[in-house]
Amino acid sequence: MQRAIIYFFAGIVISFLLNYFLLGSQGWALDLYYAVAFGAAWGTAYFLDDEKFTLVQKLGISFLGMVILVLVGTFLFDLEKAVPSVIKFSMVYVAYYVLASFKSSKSLRK
Repeated sequence: MQRAIIYFFAGIVISFLLNYFLLGSQGWALDLYYAVAFGAAWGTAYFLDDEKFTLVQKLGISFLGMVILVLVGTFLFDLEKAVPSVIKFSMVYVAYYVLASFKSSKSLRK
């Protein structure tokens, strides 16, 4: 759990710095929101990368994370700006498991 939290915050910092300083800022608040989506995806994927979670649980928890991102994004900004956070979340989440699939253990934890 501690490493998942570390990945969450590291993802936020790295994504925010890249978006804000290198890729063109859309405003610090929106950049921070997208960075939280990136960090949440990376932390959630690492946390769920365990044999104790079934595939249905992994999909359900990730879907819940996307719903929360849309609700928060719609509340803070609007739906048009909230949807890219879900795209970022799902891309990072899937990328984590694609990278894990190349290992013989099928996990990036081991």
